Amino acid sequence: MKTPLLEVSDLNVVYKTYEGTVEAVNGIDFSLSPGETLGLVGESGAGKTTTALSVMGLIPSPPGIIRSGRINFAGSDLLSLSEKEMKKIRGNRISMIFQDPMTSLNPVVTVGVQISEALVAHQHLSEAQAEKKAMEMLEKVQIPGQRFKEYPHEFSGGMRQRVVIAMALACNPALIIADEPTTALDVTIQAQVLELMRNLKEEFSTAMIMITHDLGVVGEVCDHVAVMYAGKIVEAGTLEQIFGNSLHPYTTGLFRCIPDIEEETSRINPIEGLMPDPLDLPGGCPFHPRCPKCMDVCRTTVPSVFDENGHRVMCHLYGNGGGAHA
Repeated sequence: MKTPLLEVSDLNVVYKTYEGTVEAVNGIDFSLSPGETLGLVGESGAGKTTTALSVMGLIPSPPGIIRSGRINFAGSDLLSLSEKEMKKIRGNRISMIFQDPMTSLNPVVTVGVQISEALVAHQHLSEAQAEKKAMEMLEKVQIPGQRFKEYPHEFSGGMRQRVVIAMALACNPALIIADEPTTALDVTIQAQVLELMRNLKEEFSTAMIMITHDLGVVGEVCDHVAVMYAGKIVEAGTLEQIFGNSLHPYTTGLFRCIPDIEEETSRINPIEGLMPDPLDLPGGCPFHPRCPKCMDVCRTTVPSVFDENGHRVMCHLYGNGGGAHA
């Protein structure tokens, strides 16, 4: 069994606001081995991006506070490191690809210089060496190296996202966190970018956390899946376990929302209701107000995690709760 590259244990993150305390991430656990890709899925507001920002050491404080937990990366607890120590890891050993490349790129600096900056800062290359490496990275993402001196506005949306991927991979990080990297792109460009990311991940042997609400993206690139709801991981397992035998009513609801091209239907089947107010989370299981299989115990008691061959689900229907499994 591989030694995990990343282990997140009992992570709790809150945001203090004038209205009250937002429980953004509530006691989550997951791990990731070198070269693996974990899909972190769920609706907006589930806590996916807050989880990523916690790993990167970028939780805005105030208002954000990491109340408890451990984030062990390559033998170091990231939560115990100083900002100076985190700067040596961020952009070097761990990189992040954000949703909108236009907010990730500086509009008044050429793309080549933006790629080179990380190489000079982390790998101590000369400007000439960094420029050469930056041109090589542009070629890796299928952008001609001679476009090194062009500005972000001179690239299309898909090309800008490729530049961001080149920046993220420039220092050959052990872990990349991709936060909705294809959401702002049209379907054709999405497929090209996903193929590129998958190929580069294999070439560089990089582990990846793919944050998305698109199960199609997860099916394309991920080895493992963790489903988040209201700050908790409600189900986690391998891609085959989640896609072939989803257990939690929320996960099965997400799959029902996907239209079947082989089935004639006049409407899709959305999950009834909305994500709960993070300032006023319901008691018991947070999904119970929307759950079609809700039982009395769901309204009062937080379910424990039932684990079957690494397929983990937080639901009263399983284990000692509802007896769905012996």
